[in-house]
Amino acid sequence: MRNPVGPLPSTIYWRRRAVAATLVALLALLIAWVVTSGGGGGKKGKPGADGSHAPSSITPGPASSGPAISQNPGGRDESSGSGGSTGGGADAGSGDASSGTDTGGSSGGDAAGGGAGASGGGDSGGQRVPAGSSLPDCTAAAVQLTLHNPKNTYAPGEKPKFELVAKNVSASSCKVDFGPKAAVVTVTSADDKVIWSSKDCPKDGALLFQVPANSTIKHTVQWNRAKSAPNCATPPPGSATPGTYLIEASLPGMPVQRTSIVLTKD
Repeated sequence: MRNPVGPLPSTIYWRRRAVAATLVALLALLIAWVVTSGGGGGKKGKPGADGSHAPSSITPGPASSGPAISQNPGGRDESSGSGGSTGGGADAGSGDASSGTDTGGSSGGDAAGGGAGASGGGDSGGQRVPAGSSLPDCTAAAVQLTLHNPKNTYAPGEKPKFELVAKNVSASSCKVDFGPKAAVVTVTSADDKVIWSSKDCPKDGALLFQVPANSTIKHTVQWNRAKSAPNCATPPPGSATPGTYLIEASLPGMPVQRTSIVLTKD
């Protein structure tokens, strides 16, 4: 088709060809960009339910440095409870070694309270002191000794208990010996026969306790109704029979203290 105006100059012709070629190239680039950006292929992840693309992989976090602990150290149940301890600490009913206090535990046939026939010796309120302590000995002028029995009558099978109470009425501390040779406890029958004495066959030596100024400490001796004989000789057979018994207790230099008990029949 001819140009009605006439043939175009060659310069204008080539310029139009160049513009057309440029437009074609731009269109090709636009199509390629659309294909690569919105496209549907390639190495992108699959779209999720909301149209977004999920990542192709998940990088795991750091691994654990050791096994998980499923219980308290040592396998103990420490949710609640005492005893402590009380623990830290000592079991209920055991003696306190640091203070020399025995809460009443038994140590077989013999205990801190004396020899054969005595058991369950206990002390309260006093602190144990070692032999050779510079603490002065308690005297009758400073300490008052009393003898007390928690009950006067004991049924068959019951073991009588005797309490030696030392009260310091002075302004200075002193020490008292509750060992079976020093704190002598004697059980005498109604016919004036010694049935048992803590000094007959003692298994322990001195038991020294501090008596603080203006304070009171107590030592308990439990008698199992056995008989004894001086110098660990063989005692008479059998045990104490029902009846009334005189109980005596003494410390060196102090007045003898007395009380009585009754052992009943079946």
